[in-house]
Amino acid sequence: MDPLLVITNSGAGTADDETLAAALRVLREKCSVEVTATADPGELDSALHRAGGRRIVVAGGDGSMHAVVAALYRRNDLEDAVLGLLPLGTGNDFARTNHIPLDVEEAARVILEGTPRPMDLIVDEVGEIVVNNVHAGAGAQASRRGARWKDRLHQIGVGKVNLGKLGYPIGALQAAVQPPFIRVRVEADGEVLVDLDEPILMVAVGNGADVGGGTALTPGADPGDGKVDVMVSRSVGPLARVAYAAALVAGRHTKRDDVIYQRATTVSVSGEQFWCSADGEIYGPERHRTWRIQPSAYRLVVPGP
Repeated sequence: MDPLLVITNSGAGTADDETLAAALRVLREKCSVEVTATADPGELDSALHRAGGRRIVVAGGDGSMHAVVAALYRRNDLEDAVLGLLPLGTGNDFARTNHIPLDVEEAARVILEGTPRPMDLIVDEVGEIVVNNVHAGAGAQASRRGARWKDRLHQIGVGKVNLGKLGYPIGALQAAVQPPFIRVRVEADGEVLVDLDEPILMVAVGNGADVGGGTALTPGADPGDGKVDVMVSRSVGPLARVAYAAALVAGRHTKRDDVIYQRATTVSVSGEQFWCSADGEIYGPERHRTWRIQPSAYRLVVPGP
């Protein structure tokens, strides 16, 4: 087994030392392992520069995975990269999408025994990347509110057995009551899904299925199929908003008549100002963004032959 470089995010606040140690014991039975903690992009870049030919293991959640993939992309080192993932975040949505066990000892065994699978990547026109999911409108508002609830609820429980994963559903319910309606033009592979004359609740572009700790925002998304899933919610009426939020939590929102759901390789959103949530990171305000899929951008070790 090739030596491993395990990268942790010392600022994430969710990586329990004892849990990580249990995973490292499994890995060290089969190979040499170095662990490095990074707190900012400079430290992460230095760690990747020292990686050499070692396989990189991300110890963290979706934000940590985003940070490592983005750094490798900027360095032009992503194409040849084979990554492993120890799900030490609160949500671990990208791990769920790829059937990586949330038990870190089992996830460590996947790193040792699993199969590298090509992973697609979402890239926008300014070179920013999305590993899992990007959304605008009420979804971004839910992420902002959900992050606050996640921090509060993470304190209720012990270690990873806590209520932090309820943050996004609570944020989604709050956003449904007083949502930031947006008027934008959404195009998927050149087809107009909705135009400026119709306000929408939110739009999501998914490479992975889940957000917020298991909420299936784009449930059909597969990060290895060369497509993104596009979901547009037109649930703008008071009752429709609440019904949409309830259906979202239950995983039935794509069956609603006021929801558009399809697949594409390029998605453009333009119009009035909107905020985005990409892999849990909020940015904006924006007036135009175009996301395209980059197939087989890197490989991730997943379960299976």
